[in-house]
Amino acid sequence: MKYLLAHTKLAVAVLLLALLGGFTFHYFSRTTRSTENAYINAEVVNVASQVAGRVTRVYVRENQFVHKGDALFDINPEPYAIALAHAQADLAQALQNARQDRADIELAQAQIEQSESDLANARSINARDKKLVAQHFLSQQSQDDAQTRMQSLQATRAEAQAKLAKARAAPEKIQERGDILKAQAAIAQARLDLDHTHVTAAQDGQISNLTLAAGSMVNTGAPLFALIEKDSFYIDANFKETQLSGIRPGELVDVRIDMYPGQRFTGTVESLSGGTGTAFSLLPPQNATGNWVKIAQRVPVRIKLAPTDSVLRIGATATVTVQLK
Repeated sequence: MKYLLAHTKLAVAVLLLALLGGFTFHYFSRTTRSTENAYINAEVVNVASQVAGRVTRVYVRENQFVHKGDALFDINPEPYAIALAHAQADLAQALQNARQDRADIELAQAQIEQSESDLANARSINARDKKLVAQHFLSQQSQDDAQTRMQSLQATRAEAQAKLAKARAAPEKIQERGDILKAQAAIAQARLDLDHTHVTAAQDGQISNLTLAAGSMVNTGAPLFALIEKDSFYIDANFKETQLSGIRPGELVDVRIDMYPGQRFTGTVESLSGGTGTAFSLLPPQNATGNWVKIAQRVPVRIKLAPTDSVLRIGATATVTVQLK
């Protein structure tokens, strides 16, 4: 009898535990969503040079933490210093041309005044010689010479007027002249290129995948190494499509990172992807085939991690639990 009673109590206890477990599972399945398919990621800056050249010095080493503005590496500045000097010489030449144009205006005006005075005198002489020739006091050759001189002076005046018009065609203000604007733009570009030979960190973060060394030749825009931004860590959690119901941006998330067993982290849902992970793969699945098998797809959910003093690593695995509102 005692044996039967003990077994009955045990069965009742097991049943109660099963009911409690079922209730707990049902409750938490309605208020939370969890997945172990989650990985740590971060904002990564691919450091590249904005000018091409030979690396003369590298200031950082692999896995070093740097602050915004810290020197990363230098590129040989000599070619760019020469280009800047050349651009400055072009500006000086353009300014000299502008001053020469102003001088040409004054010279052309003086030439016009002189030619008009000489032309008036030549006309007077021509009219006088014409009368003297008619009275046979002067030879016809003398009148022809006076006529030729008058025509020559007219041509000289026309040439001076053309020079004046050309000189006046340039803008009156030096800073509006095309050649000066072009030279100033070339100086700005050359100075910018020279500044870009000294490369600094754009953000606080950790250097990663560094293979750059002094003497290396680099091209414009070619990625050289990575800078993992500080406090930019987030988690890519891949939930099954059947788990997405109720997950919304702003919801709190409990995070367990495998590299820190027993330690809890927190975060918030930042966004849900517009497609499944396979939809954006290099070779997306072709479902319109005869041997199709339905498989629940996973949708990436980005979770923003709260700032922490723990050192995080990109690619580390985690388990996340979203607290549904």
